[in-house]
Amino acid sequence: MEKCGMKFEIKKKAGTGGGKNAVLKRLTAEKPAMRRGEKEIMSRSEIEDVINLAKVCRIGFVDEDKPYVLPFNFGYSSGCVYLHCAGEGRKLEILKKNSNVCFEVDSDHELVTAPDACGHGFRYKSVIGFGKATIIMRGPGKIKGLKTIMKHMTGKEYKVFRESGLESTHVIKIILKELTGKKSGY
Repeated sequence: MEKCGMKFEIKKKAGTGGGKNAVLKRLTAEKPAMRRGEKEIMSRSEIEDVINLAKVCRIGFVDEDKPYVLPFNFGYSSGCVYLHCAGEGRKLEILKKNSNVCFEVDSDHELVTAPDACGHGFRYKSVIGFGKATIIMRGPGKIKGLKTIMKHMTGKEYKVFRESGLESTHVIKIILKELTGKKSGY
């Protein structure tokens, strides 16, 4: 299965018949297994639930030899992340040189207290992804990105955008190539 450039292989858990309980197997570059494998989220639907619950994502850009991380409101659809930004600025200059990015969201946060400081913990779910970003300055792809962002942020469908707003706004589309989910305390 391929969604917006990201390849998934669905492996059926015994007795599940696939569907929402299917297990996600990453078909991306070889990488070491998660150190705490019992915390890895393997279900594609659970990974997408974490993404859909989050209202802020962090994008890591590669600025020559330094990382550059920014928070964004975003939209997510079919393995692609959409961001909006002004038509100029450091992030766009970086993307023109290097389109590789890292994506991070987290949700379901809760401090777990204990009688002593070392016993405290934190419950959370997070998703990290890697992909390629493209800048969309005009056309139907820009409108699709803005609609996706508004649907994600408000839960409402928007069909019309002010022309003045469209002219001054760019959309960044990230085609995710790899996703990893983690949960702690659940």
